Amino acid sequence: MAKMTVATLNEHRATMKKTYPTTLQPSPLTRIVVGMGTCGIAAGAQEAWDEMKKSIAEFGIEASVQMKKTGCMGLCQVEPTVEIAVPGMPTVIYGKVTAEVAKRLVRKHIVEKTLIDGHIQDRPAIDIVAYVKASEGEGGTR
Repeated sequence: MAKMTVATLNEHRATMKKTYPTTLQPSPLTRIVVGMGTCGIAAGAQEAWDEMKKSIAEFGIEASVQMKKTGCMGLCQVEPTVEIAVPGMPTVIYGKVTAEVAKRLVRKHIVEKTLIDGHIQDRPAIDIVAYVKASEGEGGTR
């Protein structure tokens, strides 16, 4: 098999952008991606998925939330993992998401638009700090 070149990769990227535009562009929907690789399933990802679906239905927000399953997110040590992208908020990957944490994520992060301390595993960058300061004031609590 021939090695791929940078030009080939760029062509492939352009094709994928045309083929799957919704995954590469901002969406008005809240997006939840649950890591359902082998390690995620073994750690309880299916239970987290089921609880999130149930909580979303209880809040009546099914029309504004898109849930997807994915393979390994590369954070095996903190499985189950869940990525949440709410419009107007930073995208965050949460770890150690039990069914109880999943229920809390729907209520706090998606409905109340508040980040959850203690479970953020990825993307705790300056945009999150700026979001927290803007939404709560300098000395606010989360």
